[in-house]
Amino acid sequence: MFENPLVVATIVGMAAVTYVTRIGGFWMVGQFDLSDRFHAWLEYIPGAVLVSLVAPSVAKGGPAEAGAALAALVVSIRTGNILFAMLAGIGVVVALRQVFG
Repeated sequence: MFENPLVVATIVGMAAVTYVTRIGGFWMVGQFDLSDRFHAWLEYIPGAVLVSLVAPSVAKGGPAEAGAALAALVVSIRTGNILFAMLAGIGVVVALRQVFG
């Protein structure tokens, strides 16, 4: 599958850097005594990252993307479950792209 050793070395190197970055972050945070307020702030980071990844697609997209964002928002508010919200958004964008092309 990987005939080029440079490709394998690149993939292994990228994996190692990713792993060290993640472990380094956990190690660094473990060195400090963090307040409850800071812990609460850290809990918002995954949602903020998700919104920053999705927002450009919704802003530049058409009615399918807007409908999917609206569906995901409604499901998220009603259920409080991010997995269900993402699945609803994916389902709606696929269906609306079939309709709108």
